[in-house]
Amino acid sequence: MSTPYEIEMDLRWSDQDAQGHVNNAKIVTLAEEGRIRFHTFLASRRQGGGESGSLVVARQEIDYHAQTRYAPSITLRVSVVRIGTKSYTLRQQGIQGGEPVFTVDSILVRLDGSGASRALTEQERKELAAWSWPEEQSSA
Repeated sequence: MSTPYEIEMDLRWSDQDAQGHVNNAKIVTLAEEGRIRFHTFLASRRQGGGESGSLVVARQEIDYHAQTRYAPSITLRVSVVRIGTKSYTLRQQGIQGGEPVFTVDSILVRLDGSGASRALTEQERKELAAWSWPEEQSSA
């Protein structure tokens, strides 16, 4: 069983709307920052340098489980739910009060120098597999 990459994300006053909860558009920004921090973390552990080629979001799906309330911070869990030939899916889940408030699944594709999609390397696949989403933690 894997453990998700977990970070505490600061919320800003401007993240909330008139009802006092985090605006739905800000959830996309939180997921983006979580993805960036996750990939930066992976790159910092990698011997021999950074990632090869660009990384783009091909698709993103969001489930809102409960209102995300404005608070000083939110816990964000990031893990891999699927690894394909040229793409993989990251799950970014916001947690407040010990419960999921949103889940964002992002399909990511690696590009080569010309901008075309490329197959994931064995090293990338192995690295991603180490962060598989724990089966008992469903998207709720």
